[in-house]
Amino acid sequence: MQTVPLKRVTIIAEAVLEERLIREIKALGAKGYTLTAARGEGSRGVRASEWAGQNVKLETLVSAEVADRLLTHLAERYFAHYAVVAYVENVAVVRGEKYT
Repeated sequence: MQTVPLKRVTIIAEAVLEERLIREIKALGAKGYTLTAARGEGSRGVRASEWAGQNVKLETLVSAEVADRLLTHLAERYFAHYAVVAYVENVAVVRGEKYT
């Protein structure tokens, strides 16, 4: 089976950022995304309550160039002020032309 090499960018962030992040990743070149609720513990600890909402996990399949734009954007706008983590992985995608 033929696959296309792409990058999977995963962003875990405060739920309050959900709509804003979706708008921005699409404006930066992502064709789509998958969004799920997320919870856990990190350097900022565990949330004391659900009052502020859960975290969200946003995943998108993109080219290397778009992945770089996304990570640069997140670092410049979010890392210093919000509980946000982002990482990129190499993936081989069937029908990958849909994502570039």
